[in-house]
Amino acid sequence: MPSTLDETAKPLDHIAERGVECGRADAPALVLRDRTFNHEELRQRVAVLAGWLKGIVPEKGARVASWAAKGELTCLLPLAAARAGLVHVPINPLLKRAQAAHILADSGASLLIANAARLKSLEDGDLPASCGAMEENEALSTATTHDTPLGPSKAGPSELAAILYTSGSTGRPKGVVLSHANLWLGAVSVADYLKMAGDDVTLSVLPLSFDYGQNQLLSTWHVGGCIVPLDFLFPRDVMKACAKHQITTLAAVPPLWVQLTELEWTPEATVSMRRMTNSGGALTTELVSDLRRIFPDADLYPMYGLTEAFRSTFLDPALVDSHPTSMGKAIPFAEILVVNDAGEVAEPGEEGELVHCGPLVAQGYWQDPERTAKRFKPAPRQSRYGGTAVFSGDRVRRDEDGLLYFVGRRDAMIKSAGNRISPTEIEGAAIACDQVQEAVALGLPDERLGHAVHLVVRGTESEASHKDLVKRLKRELPSFMQPQTIHWRDAMPINPNGKIDRTALLRELSQ
Repeated sequence: MPSTLDETAKPLDHIAERGVECGRADAPALVLRDRTFNHEELRQRVAVLAGWLKGIVPEKGARVASWAAKGELTCLLPLAAARAGLVHVPINPLLKRAQAAHILADSGASLLIANAARLKSLEDGDLPASCGAMEENEALSTATTHDTPLGPSKAGPSELAAILYTSGSTGRPKGVVLSHANLWLGAVSVADYLKMAGDDVTLSVLPLSFDYGQNQLLSTWHVGGCIVPLDFLFPRDVMKACAKHQITTLAAVPPLWVQLTELEWTPEATVSMRRMTNSGGALTTELVSDLRRIFPDADLYPMYGLTEAFRSTFLDPALVDSHPTSMGKAIPFAEILVVNDAGEVAEPGEEGELVHCGPLVAQGYWQDPERTAKRFKPAPRQSRYGGTAVFSGDRVRRDEDGLLYFVGRRDAMIKSAGNRISPTEIEGAAIACDQVQEAVALGLPDERLGHAVHLVVRGTESEASHKDLVKRLKRELPSFMQPQTIHWRDAMPINPNGKIDRTALLRELSQ
């Protein structure tokens, strides 16, 4: 695969042309509830929508926000806005009006397109004076073939294409700024290492405002494949969709995988599956075993990423059984360095910070130079790419074979009685207990220890299960890692991206 930006990066909207270029003009590209677009129709619809957008928001680089469930608008707007010279700002439909109002104001959006219920939820002052609003169905019906279609753009690789806002679980959402090259190369990279093909059918269950979710659209269309968007209420809805549409590619985060493995899957729902991908948290050995049992013929791709650099690593499916806890190696177009506390590249086995270099690194945080300077810094001198790197804050180590292993987040490490404790170690030991499905280890202020370890677990609480868990933890972990308190829950709080909301748990336990 080409390794230089100039050889490969194209304007993002050119992905709308890829299905036709791949010879799949008549093949399905987007399966909606009420209709299906083939790739030729997808190409035409993006051109028309882009022409309509340019007519109502003529200022180049203006921000256009969407706040709606998965559908024609939210799937096509990332490409149409890019073609019109605009910057797309997708708002997670699970966010409430106060968070949406912050994103609109912070991004300086010129237009919000949302469904009627979300527009109605806005209060006075939520919509900035300079921002217009339009209902989703009105926008789609107004953008007709009477508008002048726009052909593929000539946007430069560094021009802005999107601002993706984080979920805001640690405060107000911050916008990660992405260029055409960031998103195009991300699509090329993922399609390559997942070995995707034109006959692949991807079930899109993750939020399209989430870089992991949006890339599913881009990488699938890049190879001429088909997307089936799904806003599900229950895990069983995912299984039914897999059977109905003969899904070949399914992506999820660990909390959803846990729920999916608790179902009795039918042969019709598993027979077509070729690959499963995971990010947003590590898979446990037990979860890997369950997925292997349900999908024996599918490849499993554990992955690691951060919105500031999209995706960083993946583990080759052939290594999942022999190295189940590894993050793998760098994806195409990414250079991953492990930098120790002295600022040097760490030796094999030495712990350090994961630093991501190369053309997938985002452009920083929108209008936030202070936070940008803390995370986006000059690449270490050993980098072959140079330029700007993103310092992840995640602690990792690399073994002699070049495989990476997650140790913990620098800002999540628990400091207790002078010891630096990785929550991941405690959580892994807890999940190995049969009575525990999910676990989160947190540090709460303690006068004597500085921070005391608290463990929150999802499982069936009983005197026997509690004793079994305590016994296992004492056997597996040193004394300074032992939880002071174990909190049992029937369910874990989930943030808008489907991950366990650690901040909500910390806030609850601190009260």
